[in-house]
Amino acid sequence: MNAGKGVKLVSWKEITHGSHVFEAGSAKNFKTGDWRSHMPIFKEDKCKQCMLCFPVCPDSAIVLDEGKMTGFNLDFCKGCLVCKVTCPFDAIEGVEV
Repeated sequence: MNAGKGVKLVSWKEITHGSHVFEAGSAKNFKTGDWRSHMPIFKEDKCKQCMLCFPVCPDSAIVLDEGKMTGFNLDFCKGCLVCKVTCPFDAIEGVEV
């Protein structure tokens, strides 16, 4: 099918299926931290290294060093503060930016 002026229309049979992910891990290619309205602050003195925060972070923004939480990668943190809500020791504070 041609739409004229060099534009080619395709039939529905030629369109890529929706909800298919063709490239894994592409979020790591984009720094999305500037979207946030809140910023997490790590309070190291209160942290018990229970690691409850790490698996709930949807952006993999929690930085680990030798198996211990050391802070946040603010290039990727969107400020949802799920980590703060999850932390039973109040080792994470949230501030507006």
